[in-house]
Amino acid sequence: MDPLITAAGRALAAGDPLGALKRVALRDDAPALALRGIAMAQLGDLVRAKELLRSAVRAFGPQEALARARCVVAEAEIAFVSRDLGWAAKALDAARATLEAHGDRVNAAHARHLEVRRLLLIGRIDEAEQALAKLDSGHLPPALRTAHELVIAGIAMRRLRTKAARAALARAERAAHHAGIPALMAEVESASLVLSTPAARLIGRGEERPLLLEEVEALLASEALVVDACRHVVHYESKVISLAKRPVLFALARALGEAWPGDVPRDMLVARAFRLKLADESHRARLRVELARLRSVLRTVADVNATKRGFTLVPRRAREVVVLARPVEEKHASVLAFLADGESWSSSALALALGTSQRTVQRSLDSLAEARKVQSFGRGRTRRWMTPPVLGFATTLLLPGPLPID
Repeated sequence: MDPLITAAGRALAAGDPLGALKRVALRDDAPALALRGIAMAQLGDLVRAKELLRSAVRAFGPQEALARARCVVAEAEIAFVSRDLGWAAKALDAARATLEAHGDRVNAAHARHLEVRRLLLIGRIDEAEQALAKLDSGHLPPALRTAHELVIAGIAMRRLRTKAARAALARAERAAHHAGIPALMAEVESASLVLSTPAARLIGRGEERPLLLEEVEALLASEALVVDACRHVVHYESKVISLAKRPVLFALARALGEAWPGDVPRDMLVARAFRLKLADESHRARLRVELARLRSVLRTVADVNATKRGFTLVPRRAREVVVLARPVEEKHASVLAFLADGESWSSSALALALGTSQRTVQRSLDSLAEARKVQSFGRGRTRRWMTPPVLGFATTLLLPGPLPID
């Protein structure tokens, strides 16, 4: 074993990329290229890191399938960190299979975690849970165990299971301290802030206040009828009525929910539902049709009654009606929400995560850039967007455990 390569690998495993570069910075053999790529990724130069890892893949011979697979996994993590979510999942899956076939269970688990984190980031929570269930976490090293617990916490937060999320974050914190890697400790701390940061706003009886994630969980478990403007559903106990594909009906439900126990004038409902400043008789007729549809959709949980000046929402069994809204509501709030993670995103990755077209996302980014709420760097396919100013680093230790040249 080359002593310099071994020393550089141990420095990377300990979270010391500068120490690794001191040993291999001037070398161009395949193992050195791989280690230099990982070191540059940990230092935040993801473009250079990707170039070095691709050079390492080419430099490793056909008989060195294990080393090539490890480089593919490292490159996949760089793509994840730089929010290039369109990377080839098949290549990562093939690399994971190669690692498993050669008995490298740690890096195979790392590849699986990258797959799960990508699924979680683009909102495919069920698939993320299924993929995570295939992992045996019993013998993971501390660095990878930290990533494992962070994924569990992320899924729990999406499922509004704050108790499970807190438990997973506590385990992640212990594992990160055991690993002794500052970047991992910072990532756990950042993830923990989600539980102490307002996740939504509660609007009811003419007032509004911020809610933490655990308060949102408690609200949805209460006896209140909740008009959820975060997911565009109406929620009461175990019943969830989706209006995500019926924006006019949801706009009416929200307006009625915000005014409860009072009523909403007809002209105001026309303005909210059809986005019109002035209403004529044809609009009022259309309003009656849409309210009849809303009454039919909500018949199991509430009724919509006419009053002298408009309409009011009357719950059947719920004690109160409230509206659950996003913490910040503006035209491009969903794009800003993804950019708030501090990472640089491509427009294609944002489109994938938001489930919309890349052109729609690009228009939003252009508007936000004009308002100086986001900034970009690079050109063409390398163009990335972020909220200014941001200082970033690779989110997890690349290729934990066994070194890429073992």
